[in-house]
Amino acid sequence: MARGPQLKALALLPAFALVGLTVACGAGGSGAGNAGPSSSAAPGAGSGDVGTVTKDDALAAMVPAAVKADGKIVVGQDQSYPPNEFQDGGKAAGFDVDLGTAIGQVLGVQMEFQNSSFDGIIPGIGAKKYEMGISSFSINADRLQSVDMISYYSAGTSLAVLKGNPDGIKVDDLCGKKIAVQKGTTQVEDLDKKNAACTGAGKPAIEVTQLQAQTDVNLALTAKRVQGELADSPVIDYAVKQTNGQLESVGAPYDTAPYGIVLPKNSGDFGKAVQGAIQKLIDSGAYKKILDKWGLNATGAVTKSEINPAS
Repeated sequence: MARGPQLKALALLPAFALVGLTVACGAGGSGAGNAGPSSSAAPGAGSGDVGTVTKDDALAAMVPAAVKADGKIVVGQDQSYPPNEFQDGGKAAGFDVDLGTAIGQVLGVQMEFQNSSFDGIIPGIGAKKYEMGISSFSINADRLQSVDMISYYSAGTSLAVLKGNPDGIKVDDLCGKKIAVQKGTTQVEDLDKKNAACTGAGKPAIEVTQLQAQTDVNLALTAKRVQGELADSPVIDYAVKQTNGQLESVGAPYDTAPYGIVLPKNSGDFGKAVQGAIQKLIDSGAYKKILDKWGLNATGAVTKSEINPAS
């Protein structure tokens, strides 16, 4: 998807549904994505070796003293969005967690990932609760009014349906269908636009179900409470793999946009340090190893990290 504007009997359940329930409980017990205790990265989560990442003294020196005084960077994250960020055994795991951990290694600081509702992260940065946000945030003009964003990946929106697409759903015609989406994402705005087109053409409106956690969105589809779901392309790809044949994606990803690490507005040297760390990971090959570990589509990889807005 590229997460959007900040406005935002168990034995019989499939394996992915169980994962979804576990993550939802880790986010506060209800799947609501409420702020939970801080968690460090889960050792060994996923598979594959991301290699050794070394400190860069020049980049580390650019991190503001106020940020590194306690030896850590506090990161806001909605850990209900596998494979990008989720919980594994009560610890943070996923692509964004591994990338964030590697950035911390380059900068010589510990990364402390704190679970939050998605729509609470950017306000939390403004309130100095968090020093950084790494949670599949798409870069857009609305966000750039209040924060800086450092690009690191590119993702589009994908549609998932039940295997075999029994309802004959098409990406370009969701009129009259029951579609689930996570609150606060670009998919919500996308469905608003699609709904306007449906009703404007005299067709039935899309029946939209918004849920706080992405894992609840996945579960709604596998439980057949909805007919389809929209989410970021890597999230849909992961859901299809984890449901053991219950789901499939339909059509190609669309509305591709870059993800950005969120920093306070006018981050200055802090932004330059983070951008430099990402670029070092890209150039060294560590970035690709992290992508490969989580099975992310190589077409989303970037070769150059940029600070937005440009200074």
